[in-house]
Amino acid sequence: MRLIAGLILFGWVLAAHAGAQKYEPLAASVQAALHEAVSDRAAPEPEFPSLEEKINWLTEMSRRLEKRMPDREGRLEFLKTVYYEAKRAGLDPQMVLGLIQVESGFKKYALSPVGARGYMQVMPFWVKLIGQKENNLFHLRVNLRYGCTILRHYIDIEKGDLYRALGRYNGSLGQAEYPNMVRAAWERQWSWPKHRYLSGL
Repeated sequence: MRLIAGLILFGWVLAAHAGAQKYEPLAASVQAALHEAVSDRAAPEPEFPSLEEKINWLTEMSRRLEKRMPDREGRLEFLKTVYYEAKRAGLDPQMVLGLIQVESGFKKYALSPVGARGYMQVMPFWVKLIGQKENNLFHLRVNLRYGCTILRHYIDIEKGDLYRALGRYNGSLGQAEYPNMVRAAWERQWSWPKHRYLSGL
């Protein structure tokens, strides 16, 4: 709480573009599965198809992200975490980068007017619902773990329809603006030769 108060005082917590995920009751089995999904430990390094792919992807994505994240070491840690958490949840890392651009503008301490937090603008009720009270949504890995897990959950609910899943994620189900913004960022800023779009977008 002291950290958040200090950041607000100095103007470092930025209002994000995001809407907000809406609380929906979960079946006990779904709640248990999501709890397990956010609780296990991350691997030390993400697994790429090859060393060449790893070097090429990190080099190119780092170049594109440099203006938004000037610190090289922090930038590479961020990109590795995005890649790992996206792949772990069955998501395209390029799409997740596009979503983060729209949600928070790559601001670690972004805070929306309704309380959504961090890179992927996760609502705090998720911590109580599927996590542990010590989970800090401003922590890089925690935020991306929650965000990717939640989006995967919404994709499953919508039977693979990414357009509708993104609407749920943003709290704007049925409206075109947010899914179109994510797609535009994904295609224009973060496209990668080997990525594949999911159905419904």
